Amino acid sequence: MGVRLPSMIAGAKQMLKLQSRVTPREKPDVPKGHVAVYVGETQRKRFVVPISVLNHPSFEDLLKRAEEEYGFDHPMGGLTIPCREDAFLNLTSRLQQAL
Repeated sequence: MGVRLPSMIAGAKQMLKLQSRVTPREKPDVPKGHVAVYVGETQRKRFVVPISVLNHPSFEDLLKRAEEEYGFDHPMGGLTIPCREDAFLNLTSRLQQAL
């Protein structure tokens, strides 16, 4: 099974581009240089992370899992990552410390 990271990243960027077309009144409070993601296995919680973590191999693994489980057309309308909230927080805090 081959890894399709370029297609996953392109798909994520396409989804983010579509989300950026939301009118300013409806645009969520995501600072420039960040992206909102929904995390959880059953109940989803919204997190805002720096886009710099998107290219880290560990985060790319999460994106790969998200693509396998949901594709890039999730009914929630955002980038949804299927993992436990505590595992996501652990990973993103380690990645942000490394930056």
